[in-house]
Amino acid sequence: MWKIYKWNGHYIQGEFVSKHSSEDAALKKAAKEIGFTFAEKSKLGKETLIWLDDENYTPMGVIVKKTRG
Repeated sequence: MWKIYKWNGHYIQGEFVSKHSSEDAALKKAAKEIGFTFAEKSKLGKETLIWLDDENYTPMGVIVKKTRG
């Protein structure tokens, strides 16, 4: 599951927005809710993270997918 989190003024992974079964659906919802400009995908252990930044590369949110195994 891809989970979208929005910056709440204190934490980047602060406010839960929604969850989706596909990466494309999560990116579309994040574009509508957060309005990010840049997205950078990274893999850290069993987590896939997509960092969402504005035009000044200020963090606005993150999309997280945790894999089992």
